[in-house]
Amino acid sequence: MVSKSAVVAGHLCLDIFPGLGHLPPGGFKKLLQETHLLSVGPVVIATGGPVSNTGLALHKLGIPTRLVATVGADLFGQAVREIVQSYALELAEDLRIDPEVNTAYTIVISPPGEDRIFMGHPGASDTFGAGDIDYERVAQADLFHFGYPPVMRRMYSDNGAELVEIFRRVKAAGGGKLLTSLDMCFPDPRKPGGKVNWRTILRSALPYVDIFLPSFDELMFMLHKREFKPFLHLRQTDALLKMMTPELLHRLSGELLEMGVKVAGIKLGARGLYLRTASRKALEPLASCLDVEGWSGRELWTACFRVQVAGTTGAGDATIAGFLSGILRNLSPAETMKMAVAVGACDVEAVDALSGIQSWEATRQRVEDGWRQYELKLEAPGWKRDSESGLWSKPPEESNSQIKRRQFGRTGKLRID
Repeated sequence: MVSKSAVVAGHLCLDIFPGLGHLPPGGFKKLLQETHLLSVGPVVIATGGPVSNTGLALHKLGIPTRLVATVGADLFGQAVREIVQSYALELAEDLRIDPEVNTAYTIVISPPGEDRIFMGHPGASDTFGAGDIDYERVAQADLFHFGYPPVMRRMYSDNGAELVEIFRRVKAAGGGKLLTSLDMCFPDPRKPGGKVNWRTILRSALPYVDIFLPSFDELMFMLHKREFKPFLHLRQTDALLKMMTPELLHRLSGELLEMGVKVAGIKLGARGLYLRTASRKALEPLASCLDVEGWSGRELWTACFRVQVAGTTGAGDATIAGFLSGILRNLSPAETMKMAVAVGACDVEAVDALSGIQSWEATRQRVEDGWRQYELKLEAPGWKRDSESGLWSKPPEESNSQIKRRQFGRTGKLRID
């Protein structure tokens, strides 16, 4: 264990994975059309959501972690607590039991060779609010991470007032010695969480958020819904992946920095991880908990590690756990990014969100032993590849240039081999 600790709060649920590994790749939808009774394999039951996926991953990576969420007094709630306690009894100490609500759950349909299908009920997550957090305990930690407000009704209602209040109170409790971090999930456009004005919510919340780690499609939906609408049905397809140009990522991250974020990481799925950080002046208030000199004015991009994918559930949450672990271990931005995608790669080697994650030491050893990454090739002005680390970077003077207000362009080319 390291000396620095974390608190992870937000959405927590029970994940149910019907066994579909015996099906032919791409054959799930066809079989559904042919039969009303589909034979499946043994079920996998696990905890899900960022409190579990990121929180327990941090625990497995050696970071002392507290988990803050609400579950019901039902069988699913009991199962959630038992699974969490199987990692360490104290991890369930801050899980509040509310007998008036049901525990959140998700049925994850993950057939071979096809996009995942989620059927979820938010349950207790909808009632979670600022009053459910012990801020005195939070103040004893070094980092506070919150995840999945789009599936938590009180977090997106009233223009995100409750979410803003949580981060405002955390910042006040931390007294400048605590880093704050926020993660998202993709809002369902047909549900209330997908119909609110996320740009307004983020503009109010992000001044209190130091580290923001959304995915590319989440960010596009929240900040540029009209431009992104034609791509809603193309998530994680080649057409959408081709949108991830250096120019567009620079523009999106610039918007986040303007809103107050200090460290903006954008998860790119199969395209890896992009990072952009604020100026030295903007990072100065974090000098007691972050290497300002090393982290200021950076723009980096790293590819994923090569693995045999068993399932992608929780991959983004695991990547975040690796990223936050790197920060809490005082690693450089380049080292942090590489370990982040390494943890994410370990995660996808298992069906559920946690079984594939190894210890920090084992993961780092795997990287040092020459674990191969996909080859990322950027053909864009200012970007250069470091031959030793394999990361691409852009000089600070170019990274922090003024953001140009124009329509989405396709300047720059990207290829992954």
